[in-house]
Amino acid sequence: MSLSIKHITKHFGGIHAIDNCSMEIEEGKITAIIGPNGSGKSTLFNMISQLIDEDHGTIEYKGKQISKLRDFEVARAGISRTFQEVRLFQNLTIKEHLEIDLGENDESLWRSLLLPEKVSKMVIQEILETIDLKKPEFTLATDLSYGQRKLLDLGIALASSHTILLLDEPVAGVNPALREQIKKVLKRLNSAGETILLIEHDMNFVMDLAHTIIVLDAGKVIAHGTPKEIQKNKAVLDAYLGE
Repeated sequence: MSLSIKHITKHFGGIHAIDNCSMEIEEGKITAIIGPNGSGKSTLFNMISQLIDEDHGTIEYKGKQISKLRDFEVARAGISRTFQEVRLFQNLTIKEHLEIDLGENDESLWRSLLLPEKVSKMVIQEILETIDLKKPEFTLATDLSYGQRKLLDLGIALASSHTILLLDEPVAGVNPALREQIKKVLKRLNSAGETILLIEHDMNFVMDLAHTIIVLDAGKVIAHGTPKEIQKNKAVLDAYLGE
């Protein structure tokens, strides 16, 4: 298993945001976490990233415990993520955003000492082709549509040295055409070996993309299985799908 979460709990005052939650994320697969608003999905992502500490339990990545690490140490361990709200610098270009994360990769820094412009341009072009962002690299973030900013956010996550991608609602607020584009991008990334863990509310998107779906409700895992199994699960239908 790539990521192992064991009996983690998080309280905010008297509220159990995550309540004795355990799950295993399989390497090389796309796993989706779904659940109603307030079920603990973003809290779970923030604990994996160590933006907030768990009260109890452990989180292991590649067999090593990452609980209690600092957020930047988790990132260096190979966990790269996006956020529900796209976090870009308005006055920076596509190229500059990607260069920031490429510059944090020691290998990229070493290579850039030898061929700075050629290597940087080659890697950036490869990322833009991978995410299918058809905009000149000198385009400012403010000149991108919301969906294109989502694509750039994914590209920034890819630019970081990583072995798993955590995507927080990658198609929220995106038009149907770009949703299909992002779905194709994620399928291509997975086919190339990427391990992807995502949160998403769009059920059609999730059911057509994920190998495994984990359902949270009130901070607890109430179901785990393939898309077909989840669609037939009565607890899921009652708690989330409303059928």
